[in-house]
Amino acid sequence: MLADPERAARVAELEVEAEEMDRLYAENLAMIRRAGDLTQVQLAQKLGVGQAVVSRVERHHDMLLSTLADYLHATGAEHPRIVVTLNGTEVELNLDQFRKAQSA
Repeated sequence: MLADPERAARVAELEVEAEEMDRLYAENLAMIRRAGDLTQVQLAQKLGVGQAVVSRVERHHDMLLSTLADYLHATGAEHPRIVVTLNGTEVELNLDQFRKAQSA
């Protein structure tokens, strides 16, 4: 499949786009952590995990909602939620319902 130059170019283009999306995702989580005035080490202590776990979460492009909720609570976020617009109506998903660690 990659022998086709057009297809190989498109695959390379998609890989660059995916890398950029991963970078932005990681930067957004780290930005939330920094807004909470926390280092990865401090956040890891609040979560009861090692710093490497926080680093992995911040770089990982896919995670469970419970992991995201616990991460956000550990940064100091209150009542984190995801809001999407469907057919002109805002729908809110309260992430508190997905938390694994109920004491943060």
